[in-house]
Amino acid sequence: MTPEGDGLDVLVIGGGPVGLTAAIYLARFKRRFAVIDAGESRAASIPESHNIPFFGDGIPGSGILARIRAHAGQYGVEPRMGRVTSLLRDGAALMAEIRLRDGGRCRMSARRILLAAGSRDIEPRLPDLPDAVRRGLVRYCPICDGFEARDRRIAVIGHGTRGLAEAAFIARTYSNDVSLLSLGEKLLLSPEELEIARRHRIRLVEEAIAGLDVRDGRIMALRTGGGAELRFDLLYSALGLHYRTELAVGLGARCDDSGALVVDGHGQTSVPGLYAAGDIVRGLDQIVVGMGQAAVAATHIHNHCELPLDGETRTIGAGGERRAGTTLGE
Repeated sequence: MTPEGDGLDVLVIGGGPVGLTAAIYLARFKRRFAVIDAGESRAASIPESHNIPFFGDGIPGSGILARIRAHAGQYGVEPRMGRVTSLLRDGAALMAEIRLRDGGRCRMSARRILLAAGSRDIEPRLPDLPDAVRRGLVRYCPICDGFEARDRRIAVIGHGTRGLAEAAFIARTYSNDVSLLSLGEKLLLSPEELEIARRHRIRLVEEAIAGLDVRDGRIMALRTGGGAELRFDLLYSALGLHYRTELAVGLGARCDDSGALVVDGHGQTSVPGLYAAGDIVRGLDQIVVGMGQAAVAATHIHNHCELPLDGETRTIGAGGERRAGTTLGE
């Protein structure tokens, strides 16, 4: 395995909006760093976003990625395409083993690592799903695009508390015609949750879905296993996220009950020298939030990069707060 990038200040893992925001800051701080990009940014699947500041007319995820890549490129940032397969402590540094897209392998050593690998949506078992997602008929984030879906017939795909919470959010914010579909699974709701569904007039549908009828860019009907047709304008999936935390967990980083990484106010995980930002950490899963987290983490890394890793040892509590005994300043 070829050693590369020995003596880096920072290795950024992830080439989406969050990782490249960190790269822009690090470049402007004149730090020596590298970016590894597996090419799996969740942003790429966004049909159009209207809550990114300065883009009031909307911008697709591909446009967001193109713009931030061009911005980072102004500072000479050129992500290496590949996948980090493992992280390990290497004396006074952290070491990443990388499988490159061209089939080669290499190692990179850095004083600090910023993990911006993001997450992936757990997709519903629906026929013709990729086409429906591409057309914007199956969506994943009502905070991102619920305003554009206001007053329409909306179905939420989900099970239990999480699915009901998203259905209730949409019902109280955007639409008075909301259904919760469990795709054939039993909806395990408490009496209190059933009362929430009743109060917001959310229809509960436990039947399996056998078909998705899409015509002229619209969902005409969902066909149940029993032959009934359910008519909606669009679907939201609320089945949750898979957080790409495996690398951090391999080093011993702490996660919360949902599987997201726990970090402090500077983006530091419970592992000295390992930072994280974006969807991979606990918080609001929004591009602008992740970019802000990346800016905070990159600045803190710059201000503390010369400290030995042992100088950063501290305990992060369940809420991500720093406790007494930290040696770090702001």
